[in-house]
Amino acid sequence: MQFKRILLKLSGESLMGEKTYGIDEKRLQEYAVQIREAAGKGVQIGIVIGGGNIFRGLSGTDKGFDRVKGDQMGMLATVINSLALSSALTAAGQRNRLFTAVRMEPVGELYSKWKAIEAMEQGEIALIAGGTGNPFFTTDTASALRGIEIEADAMFKGTRVDGVYTADPEKDPSATRFRTITFDEVYQRGLKVMDLTATTLCKENNLPVVVFDMDTYGNLIKVIDDEEIGTLVHL
Repeated sequence: MQFKRILLKLSGESLMGEKTYGIDEKRLQEYAVQIREAAGKGVQIGIVIGGGNIFRGLSGTDKGFDRVKGDQMGMLATVINSLALSSALTAAGQRNRLFTAVRMEPVGELYSKWKAIEAMEQGEIALIAGGTGNPFFTTDTASALRGIEIEADAMFKGTRVDGVYTADPEKDPSATRFRTITFDEVYQRGLKVMDLTATTLCKENNLPVVVFDMDTYGNLIKVIDDEEIGTLVHL
């Protein structure tokens, strides 16, 4: 399928690269170059990044954090990651604009659908940070929500695995990768593609999801060019 506008979801854990915590500068630079190349093909790009490399709200509650405050800390972690990617994109020569789900000037502009679309139509990458701005929602759900809002053709879920498998390939060597799979089949098989809220949002609003390995350099362009990598999740 042809992509005019995409919502790219990046995992915070992937930003760690070879490190055990925080941000790997080499991985960040690789992401920035790939995103610039994709934008150079005329694809409009909105980006949502997770915060798991810095703080996970849900795991924080196991350590005594209040759930709402823990989730707010996770939202701030996504802002830190988005600032880092914004800086890397600028260094790579790619114009970008940072939006936040809660008011946080001068860190970034308060997000609105229309401002994000305007930025993308002007050739800027729209970095949309802060999750949904509400606790109890993951960045997968934020990605689904923002993808629907900005009228993306698809959500690109860049992960550490190269698609959706019949089982966990790290635990089951006989697991096979789907080239395409429906949202209903994801439900029925109990596959952990995204959380249920995000999956339901994408299904009900007909937002296809492309799951692919973002950690392999060059894969983002290959997916945009519709090469046979990753898995397409659709109605």
